[in-house]
Amino acid sequence: MTTEYVRRQPDFFAVGPASSPAALDVGDGIWCSPGMSSSYLITTDDGRIVVNTGMWFEARTHKRNYDAVTTAPTRYIVLTQSHTDHIGGIDRFREDGTQLIAQANITACQVDDVRIHGFRIRRSLPFFADVMGQPGFARGDDVEIPPLAKPAEPDIVFDDTYSFACGTRRVECLSVPDGETIDSLVVWLPDCGVAIVGNIFSALFGHFPNLVTMRGDRMRSALAFAESVQKIIDLAPQTLLLGHHGPVRGEATVRSECERIRDATLYVHDATVAAMNNGTDVWSAMREIALPDKLAVGQAYGRVDWSVRAIWESYAGWFHQHSTLELFGAAPETGAAQLVELAGGVGAVAERATGLAAREPLAAVRLCELALAVDPEHRGALTAYRRAHEQMLADHDRANFWMTRWLEGEIRSATNRMERLRRESS
Repeated sequence: MTTEYVRRQPDFFAVGPASSPAALDVGDGIWCSPGMSSSYLITTDDGRIVVNTGMWFEARTHKRNYDAVTTAPTRYIVLTQSHTDHIGGIDRFREDGTQLIAQANITACQVDDVRIHGFRIRRSLPFFADVMGQPGFARGDDVEIPPLAKPAEPDIVFDDTYSFACGTRRVECLSVPDGETIDSLVVWLPDCGVAIVGNIFSALFGHFPNLVTMRGDRMRSALAFAESVQKIIDLAPQTLLLGHHGPVRGEATVRSECERIRDATLYVHDATVAAMNNGTDVWSAMREIALPDKLAVGQAYGRVDWSVRAIWESYAGWFHQHSTLELFGAAPETGAAQLVELAGGVGAVAERATGLAAREPLAAVRLCELALAVDPEHRGALTAYRRAHEQMLADHDRANFWMTRWLEGEIRSATNRMERLRRESS
């Protein structure tokens, strides 16, 4: 059973661009302006510290909210990681004399952002098209790749820890690699026991970490993540301020939730390694490895089965020694024409897929993929494909953000293709 904290937690579907009319007072002279990732204002007797600045289109809201609290100079900006929803508003907050602080790996992360910008944008669209200003993506419109966000140019970088004071406020920054990024950091306020942790726990605290992203990013190390969580446990914080939702209050609650996440991650890591050593194939391991009740955590963002494969391939790479086709540029639909012909043609395959859609949707999807590889405009195959995804969405019950968004997107895609065919034939 998941904990009461997780059961009471809002889900990631509730997250959206910054729109709060005012900053939220979270105590100890700290204010939160929620958004795609939450931004925080730390007040001091010698100016402001801003932790994360939001997307470029959110920063105006964050700054308005903070200016209503205090118009003191912004002495420091601290980035808990280099994703766009943290760095986009730097210029709106940066003043003469403002010091921008980041972990030293920010350079490597931003180089990756440049290298695979187009790939990452396209891979993000099935999940964030509206937020990214591409609502037409769902209709099959042409995709416009926006320019890169302006890179963050920190004044201060550090490897492991960096401490500073702003007035009488003491602040410590700790590197916690393999949260969401290798440049992740925690802002620790020792005098009040508050840790601003950004998205080290992925988007949802109390849930399994997102060791692999569906939108495309480097896989994350389960062991490094567990070590980073241990760093937070060792601080013994009374309050965690998160990148999404929260806060988490009470030293005992913070410790127990962090320990559960750490131990669940280590359990899945060790079970995956054992499966590899015992000769179990990755597909069986994905189906069979599950958390014991005492380590149950939410799986609304990261999932255990996806993490099993991420851990496996982090150690062993993509070659599973399952098929010779893995060693060639053979797409999954290789041989589709021959198989469909043997089965009696596209119509026969689509009919069988239709019969399977409700009770064996994965098998139906595989048949539809073969049929559509031969005839991409076959209405029966598109209909069966949509029905299979509708069944999986019903079975899934919106339990996981990525799964839900993907299934919804495939349903829309099939519907759009069928509608286009109807228009063309009328």
